[in-house]
Amino acid sequence: MIGTQHQDIVDLFVIGGGINGCGIARDAAGRGLRVELAEMNDLASGTSSASTKLFHGGLRYLEYWDVRLVREGLIERERLLRAMPHISWPMRFVLPYHPQMRFAGGTPTSKLLGFVMPWLKGRRPAWLIRFGLFLYDNLGGRQILKGTTSLRLRGSPEGAPLQDRFEKAYEYSDCWIEDSRLVVLNARDAQDRGARINVRTKVVAAKQVDGLWHVTLEAQDSGERRVVVARVIVNAAGPWVGKVIRNTGHIDGAERVRLVRGSHIVTRKLYDHDKCYFFQGEDGRIIFTIPYETDFTLIGTTDAEHVDPDAKPVCTPQEQAYLLDFASKYLKTPVTNDDVVWTYSGVRPLFDDGASSASAATRDYVLKVDQTTGAPILNVFGGKITTYRKLAESVMDKIAPFFPNLDKPWTAGVALPGGDFAVDGVDAVKAELVARYPFLSERWAARMVKAYGVEAAEVLAGAKTKADLGRSFGADLTAREVDWLVEKEFARSADDIVWRRSKLGLRMTKQEIDLLDAWMADAVAAPAVPLMQNAV
Repeated sequence: MIGTQHQDIVDLFVIGGGINGCGIARDAAGRGLRVELAEMNDLASGTSSASTKLFHGGLRYLEYWDVRLVREGLIERERLLRAMPHISWPMRFVLPYHPQMRFAGGTPTSKLLGFVMPWLKGRRPAWLIRFGLFLYDNLGGRQILKGTTSLRLRGSPEGAPLQDRFEKAYEYSDCWIEDSRLVVLNARDAQDRGARINVRTKVVAAKQVDGLWHVTLEAQDSGERRVVVARVIVNAAGPWVGKVIRNTGHIDGAERVRLVRGSHIVTRKLYDHDKCYFFQGEDGRIIFTIPYETDFTLIGTTDAEHVDPDAKPVCTPQEQAYLLDFASKYLKTPVTNDDVVWTYSGVRPLFDDGASSASAATRDYVLKVDQTTGAPILNVFGGKITTYRKLAESVMDKIAPFFPNLDKPWTAGVALPGGDFAVDGVDAVKAELVARYPFLSERWAARMVKAYGVEAAEVLAGAKTKADLGRSFGADLTAREVDWLVEKEFARSADDIVWRRSKLGLRMTKQEIDLLDAWMADAVAAPAVPLMQNAV
């Protein structure tokens, strides 16, 4: 049996390597706790890499009068932008208006307007949209982002892709976020602050012994097992949060998770400008179309019930048809199946609040501490990528009674790796990189800066020519960069690199990706940290 001496005990064991788990690990490690995290696959391999990739307050949540959630998201939006200007940047959203736009059925706003103004018959009046955008501009103390403006679409670049029936629009601000890189950089920072991060490591059992958790880990590649002793567990397993509660921790909790699948399609580039569109549907739902990876357009998302967390989420033909039809009701040129180059889906683990539809289910997070077995476990339900840092602070507040000497909150405004430069400094960082490494093309340099920020120079350190960076795998991905991703960012396979830490899979051939996978198999054959350390 593993010894339980003080030096063998971690304070906090985190289950799940998505944005919530990695954000919690980073916060806790920075407060002086001994932290360990296990992710059964790659970091961000689930929901956290399948988002719409936005830091936003959630404009549509105002219809549900969820002002606290929206305000928290809006405050965090600019706070996070300052901390990671390499992977997050402002974007403008064009919301075309038409008098026939309708509410989602059953929202508090639609019910109120239905009672006060029954003649509207569910339609969204222009003044209401403008009022919602006024609130959106002002609830979060906006300082960096531009406010809402009105647009006349005829003769404008924003109106050119749209059908002629749309004459008016509103334009507001939100932020893009490279979601997978956000997760990886939180994990890196957690590790730099003393946390141990285990990827492809499954938690197969957790039992309470004398007031402590004994957590059994299993390496997914070798099957080797070891036990970690922890004072507190945080269950941030996302879609698997319920399975961890019932099957791993053997706890009979009353809370339930509601799994909602969100699917996206990526098409050829649909228009020439760099703004996004916010489209409102006849069913009351909304979708975005977003310029994506320079040459493509991202369209999403759907809301569909998803029963089994172990069933791989895929964009069904019905969901793809729904998104294509939705966008085509706005765009002059219909979007067809032939335009689609890639699809992806993720499962949102929402707190089951009994809402009548997937769209109406709360996006707020719910944190529940359970001590029925003696040792405490905190279960994380829901949450959205924009509020991950705030969620982590709330988790620390919840577990603070178990750690009387816990340090104060610290993450607000603290840069992630590579992000220690001004919000508007990306062009300057890129110019400096090109001057230092003149063999870089503009596109290559831009990609490096938007992935690694000021650390891009470290990735390329010492290179005089492209040949100095070693083998080229395609799309300007070199052995030097792959080595960095393996050694610094926990990458273990080609998919980890070309579909999560980047989207180079959109530009590489299957043969190039297969060659990269074979090369990486050799590179990661000997793990940097043996799993069987402190083994049973």
